[in-house]
Amino acid sequence: MKTFRRFLVFAWGAPLIFFFMALPVLAAEDAKPDPAESPTGLIFRWLNFLIVLGGIVYLISKYGGTFFRENAKVIEANITEATAVKAEADRELHEAEGKIERLDRDVEEMRKEAQRNWAAESERLHASGQAEIGKIAHAAREELAASERAAQQQVREMAASLAVERAAALVSSQMNAEVRAKMFQSFLSELGRGAN
Repeated sequence: MKTFRRFLVFAWGAPLIFFFMALPVLAAEDAKPDPAESPTGLIFRWLNFLIVLGGIVYLISKYGGTFFRENAKVIEANITEATAVKAEADRELHEAEGKIERLDRDVEEMRKEAQRNWAAESERLHASGQAEIGKIAHAAREELAASERAAQQQVREMAASLAVERAAALVSSQMNAEVRAKMFQSFLSELGRGAN
């Protein structure tokens, strides 16, 4: 960078020096005829051009080579760094593509696992439902049996009650005062025997 600054100082400084040296001559132009239009002026113009051109070529050859070599080294270092960055980016891209491929497989495995879990859960719920149905059916059978027993008991009670009522009606229709008196005598004699 230093050499480039020196190059700029010389590249711009030399023409300025020549300009300031030629300034008094240009100021005196008004009084005299223009010497630049003469053959000598033409020679001086070409000579001036060659001196400036030579100075520029000298400065470029002296400092430009170093500047351009350093600039080329910087560019080469940047290219090397960019190549390394590109290689790293390619590696990361390859890893990402591999992860994406594995992601598809992982998603498929997760889907299969979910289907297996769903099937197992469905089977478990089905078995649980069947067990509950069995329990409910057993409880219903037990309740029906209990209801049947209770109904049979009620039928027996009603039959006994009806039989007692029929017997009472039959006995009361066949019983008269004479039969009642005999029964009463028989009862008293039984009591008398039991007391002895």
